[in-house]
Amino acid sequence: MEEYYCPVKLTADIIGGKWKPLILFYLEHHTRRFGELRRLIPGMTKKMLTQHLRELERDQIVHREVYAEVPPRVEYSLTRHGESLKPILKAMSAWGSRHRARYGLASTRIRKNKSEVGSAPAPHAETRTPPLAHSTATQQLSRATKGSL
Repeated sequence: MEEYYCPVKLTADIIGGKWKPLILFYLEHHTRRFGELRRLIPGMTKKMLTQHLRELERDQIVHREVYAEVPPRVEYSLTRHGESLKPILKAMSAWGSRHRARYGLASTRIRKNKSEVGSAPAPHAETRTPPLAHSTATQQLSRATKGSL
């Protein structure tokens, strides 16, 4: 069977992962320089950004423009083929907004990011399980555990 028989797998392989959707999101409306992308995506290493930009360029999703200046200026933008991903990115963004509103994940992730070492993580911050599965007793236990650490 051909490896890319499933078009969803092919799409996920090209634009999926932890960082590529964010890179594409930030290139959706603007041409960006490498350093600008690094600032917009905290936590992503320089090596990973370079690797993902190269892969997106290889797959003709992103265009890399090098200007003959000193120091050299390099800009990244979506190709025409990359522009065709905009409806997918918009659909992902809309779904994420609805999911966040439904399950309140925004406040959970914010609390997790603000918590320091020694405090318990916010419920559901590290799992993908929807919070609907938790009963009142489980939530009370979670709050009690937080207070004891």
